[in-house]
Amino acid sequence: MIRDRENREPVVSSDIELERYEFFEGPLYQFELDRRDFLKVLGGGILVCLVAGDAIAQQPGRRGGRGGGPSPIGAWIHIAENGQITAFTGKVELGQNARTSLTQAVAEELRVPVSAVKMVMADTDLVPFDMGTFGSQTTPQMVPQIRRAAATAREALLDVAAEQAKIDRSSLSAADGKVMQSGGKGSWTFGELSKGQKLTKMVTADVALTPTSQWKVEGTSVPKVDALSIVTGKHRYSSDITRPGMLYGKVLRPVTLNSKLDSVDLKGAEAVAGVMAVHDGNFVGVAAPSVFVAEQALAAIKADWKTPENEPTDKDLFEQLKRPSAGGGRGGGGEGLGGRGGGNLGSIEKGIAAADHKVQATYTIAYIAHTPLEPRAAVAEWNDGKLTVWTGTQRPFGVKSDIAQAFGLAQEKVRVIVPDTGSGYGGKHTGEAAIEAARLAKATGKPVKVVWTREEEFTWAYFRPAGVIEVNAGVDKFGKITFWEFHNYNSGGSAIRPMYDIANLKTETHQSRSPLRQGSYRALAATANHFARESHIDDLAHAAGIDPLEFRLKNLKDTRFIGVLKAAAEEFGWGKPAPAGRGVGIAGGFEKGSYVATCAEVEIDKMSGQVNVTRAVAAFDCGAVLNPDHLKNQIEGSVVMGLGGALFEAIKFDGGKIKNASFSKYRLPRFSDAPEIKVVLVDRKDLPSSGAGETPIVGIAPAVGNAIFQATGTRLRSMPMVPNGLKA
Repeated sequence: MIRDRENREPVVSSDIELERYEFFEGPLYQFELDRRDFLKVLGGGILVCLVAGDAIAQQPGRRGGRGGGPSPIGAWIHIAENGQITAFTGKVELGQNARTSLTQAVAEELRVPVSAVKMVMADTDLVPFDMGTFGSQTTPQMVPQIRRAAATAREALLDVAAEQAKIDRSSLSAADGKVMQSGGKGSWTFGELSKGQKLTKMVTADVALTPTSQWKVEGTSVPKVDALSIVTGKHRYSSDITRPGMLYGKVLRPVTLNSKLDSVDLKGAEAVAGVMAVHDGNFVGVAAPSVFVAEQALAAIKADWKTPENEPTDKDLFEQLKRPSAGGGRGGGGEGLGGRGGGNLGSIEKGIAAADHKVQATYTIAYIAHTPLEPRAAVAEWNDGKLTVWTGTQRPFGVKSDIAQAFGLAQEKVRVIVPDTGSGYGGKHTGEAAIEAARLAKATGKPVKVVWTREEEFTWAYFRPAGVIEVNAGVDKFGKITFWEFHNYNSGGSAIRPMYDIANLKTETHQSRSPLRQGSYRALAATANHFARESHIDDLAHAAGIDPLEFRLKNLKDTRFIGVLKAAAEEFGWGKPAPAGRGVGIAGGFEKGSYVATCAEVEIDKMSGQVNVTRAVAAFDCGAVLNPDHLKNQIEGSVVMGLGGALFEAIKFDGGKIKNASFSKYRLPRFSDAPEIKVVLVDRKDLPSSGAGETPIVGIAPAVGNAIFQATGTRLRSMPMVPNGLKA
């Protein structure tokens, strides 16, 4: 459970800034295994433990562990007596290639090939506590910590070698899984040095890390470590897990989003051979020998529901979001993601007086779904009062805590294992499928698998928040922005404060009563805020009669922002006339310590009104690049994914039902929608590495909107911009 530090209310959504939110887990602060027990389990050798709070506390701007509890992140490295190197992390692999980048970090500091490292991820009985995999934090937080742990392991090996051989430690170095003495006088494998050891080392903040100028593994395009098993179909995801004697579960869902169970008759389901039906409060489910039989049994259940009047509809969504918040939301939505991220500077009144041109506009943002290729899935198994769950989630320890609370279990009685998961995009912070599977498994006494259908995923998961954004800004005759006032209703405060040089500034977020359940989505509210801001910046440039790129540069001092804008413009060929029937646009963005600039070219079919994005260039600066090829994959994927929300993705709902809860009705980007994409990596070896999973998505929507405006003179201020074509 995540709780707000100020009001202690649970936060289902994850518009999370670590400075404000904390994990409040109670007994979770006790690790299942202390370090000595852990060595017994692993069979001896050398174990390095990093308690991240101590190390983070040495870094500017970071807070260490609090109150004696576990730190948000940590790392363990074990070198076994047979030489096997195993790294342990609470992070999960959702397709973002974290397994590879973390393996690279260990290999770099231990001076071994990537193939020598085994990465154990997201098993709560084995790995150190971790808040979760979100917010593009794996690279800036976990990579440095696991590097420190690996570097400490390297130094421990040098210590052991020097002590065993009674030689000068300064004559030793590590390479290729060995410690070697200068001059070729002797060498010892890591396994030989670990043999007979039961050594536990703690990481200190001053352990020496390899400088970026000396990287041999980091900074290179190491192939995905498990690529072969993935492309051959051998790789097992959450939905592939099976257990002996396993049954398949299905859950009865309400008829509308807010319906409550009034009565239920299970006789029809219980009459189906091999089926056990379960009724526990508002929970009704079945477990059967196959999915087909489970579906038959579920259909045989007779249930009556109480459905409230005035169920939510999308017809007045944006008017509803503008109304003052007055308590809990509908459909599990709760309060909006506003209430923070704002700021004031100077005087708006003075800025208005100084403006020669003023532009005021309202932008709207639709709910959209995460649509992961793998829907929610879980397998639950009870043994001797302990519950083990295999499930796809971004928060293994958070889901562990939720399960323990749901069943009244002590933390040590719950184990959550997260196999590699078929994407999440911020949509898998919760563990509904895990709890459902556990309920059915407890009732049947057998392992049970629950895999949500696509319709369930569309309907009962949470959505990217809808929003209304109001912007009022002005520019003087010299092209300088004189004032900027920006109000975001419901979608959140991420990246709300502009990095443009503006003397008179006001940015605010406002809570709303969300009719639908909402939560984290790739880049959070940064996509909505960038769409509104970069569209409005283009309007100011147009009002001042200045080229959009020149206007941005004129109002910027941030050198990294300037750098990506220039890099994208150069690669794109900015300034050249667009072909007939086409338009070009540019937009800049920043979030999570990274910068992006995106240029887009669109083609407009005058007869049909269809908008095609023909090409896009994205320049990206995330500090030192760890794996160029995988980084390009992230950026390209972000651009394509961002096109969906920009052009046509939107959840439709009426009468308390999701009206487009299938891929056939919910429009996603297709191969035919994908433009030619070029990526420019601005590799800043002089800066720490930031995450790349989120920021690249924020630039494509405003760049496309600006290109449409250039081509047609029409400014589109709603996302999606052209769900039914430009004419509509």
